[in-house]
Amino acid sequence: MHTPRWPAEWEPHAATWLAWPQNPDTWPGHLAEARREFAEIVRALQGRERVRLLVDDEPTADAARRDLAAAGVDPDDGIDLVVVPTNDAWLRDSGPLFVEWEGEGERRCVALDFGFDAWGGKYPPWDLDDAVPRRAAELLGVERREPGFVLEGGSIDGNGRGTLLTTESCLLAPNREPGRTREGMEERLARWLGARRVVWLGEGIAGDDTDGHVDDFARFVSEDTVVAAVAEPGHPSAGALEANLERLRGARDADGRPLSVVPLPMPPPHRVDGELCPASHANFYLANGVALVPTFGAATDARALALLADLLPGREVVGIPCGTLVLGLGAVHCLSRQQPLC
Repeated sequence: MHTPRWPAEWEPHAATWLAWPQNPDTWPGHLAEARREFAEIVRALQGRERVRLLVDDEPTADAARRDLAAAGVDPDDGIDLVVVPTNDAWLRDSGPLFVEWEGEGERRCVALDFGFDAWGGKYPPWDLDDAVPRRAAELLGVERREPGFVLEGGSIDGNGRGTLLTTESCLLAPNREPGRTREGMEERLARWLGARRVVWLGEGIAGDDTDGHVDDFARFVSEDTVVAAVAEPGHPSAGALEANLERLRGARDADGRPLSVVPLPMPPPHRVDGELCPASHANFYLANGVALVPTFGAATDARALALLADLLPGREVVGIPCGTLVLGLGAVHCLSRQQPLC
């Protein structure tokens, strides 16, 4: 019998997968600024792990090289520009989810190809994004499996030992699939990700168009420790975050142990051209030797960076300006997908 294990994000990576921002509807009037902030993600990863950057075609690849070079990034140093067309750049949700598949004396890496439907059909077309896992598996020469249901990477977070965080508002949303139940989804997460305990949280943060992705407010930083975003009174997400904090404080992991829950400050409400955006320091990404943390020019930036530096010893904590990127309704974690060493 084969058993899957979803490695924790802090485990060693073979590469990070990204997609060059190219959809003007995602960052209306601000695509150039979004690309400059995106280049800071690539800069922080360069020299730490390979970057596989998806581009629509060779002319786009050439333009991306120029923009990266202008930002001080050497596009020929550990960065593979790969022609795989996309509808948008949110690879956390559309890209392959890599798991270790163990059994019969072997362990191998399998790319899981969950269905992608642009967060319940919100932003057509999404056919190119839905094809990314297949294209990625072909490029790597790894086995690909189709679980047969929609599951976005930002909707779950795991500790590598069988405990997953998720939200009822997203995973049970009827726009993903009518008739879903907690029990049914737990069975699926056990079969495909090796989940032995699913911690169900409630709603996500204001401004989030995903129906409540957990990676905007609650994240594992070690096997037993979760950071949970908390907001000042009057913040539009304060009530939902307080309710989720209480659930986490009462939760246990797959081995029956209580979780250690550390509050993480939420930035004040962030708007671009009047639009409320889902700005959160919890949308960080853990790569080899580094944590890439969204910053928004707010007083909470320094506090969040210092707190995460204390919780992630031996890992450099780098702030990534996301004041414009978040106009696309996501930040660093939403844009990235790790490929573990497996």
